[in-house]
Amino acid sequence: MSPLPAHMTDRWRNRAEPGPGQGTCYWHILMGDHPEAQELSQDARERLADLSGLHMTPAEWLHITTHVAGSTHEITDTQQQNMLAMAQGLLTMIPPVNVTLGRILYHPEAIAVAVRPTDPLIRIREAIQQATLKVTGSEGNIEGPDPWTPHMTIAYSEADQPAGPLISALGRELPTRHVTIDTVTLVVQRGAERLWDWHPVGHARLLGHR
Repeated sequence: MSPLPAHMTDRWRNRAEPGPGQGTCYWHILMGDHPEAQELSQDARERLADLSGLHMTPAEWLHITTHVAGSTHEITDTQQQNMLAMAQGLLTMIPPVNVTLGRILYHPEAIAVAVRPTDPLIRIREAIQQATLKVTGSEGNIEGPDPWTPHMTIAYSEADQPAGPLISALGRELPTRHVTIDTVTLVVQRGAERLWDWHPVGHARLLGHR
């Protein structure tokens, strides 16, 4: 993510999204059950409250997108369950990860918080990608920045506007929060992203010993 973009753009203006009845399978680390993540998100909301053109992530669905597996037209219900079983087997030896949240990342389409350290999360992502490939025969959507930057999106831009006022209001850091990650969730997102019509399919847990 660019540290300081000059302008924000509308994330959804030209974005291809599933139509009614269509869905996408995502591997997410869901953060909404962590009070620390909710507190950080609420802090950001309050700092940005006087500014327009932002679509805030619902507290329930705060998340770290780990991998986009593919369309529900391509991945059957049985394959989804098999992916979960495969992922659980691969994650059994990986211990829960203690992460910190606080540094703000700015992108023309979104405002997010960095999740650190990255190396244990990359290991989780690689296991999820392996499970997806073995079950579906497809790598899924592997596009995006390289190296991957784990992040929790706080808000999406839904307008063309200068980034400066947002950066001034929110700053570069929020008070640090600490969260223990121990679960990855397979989620089916139905319809457009901004509708938040999410349906968790199941969980794969990090069961290794530190």
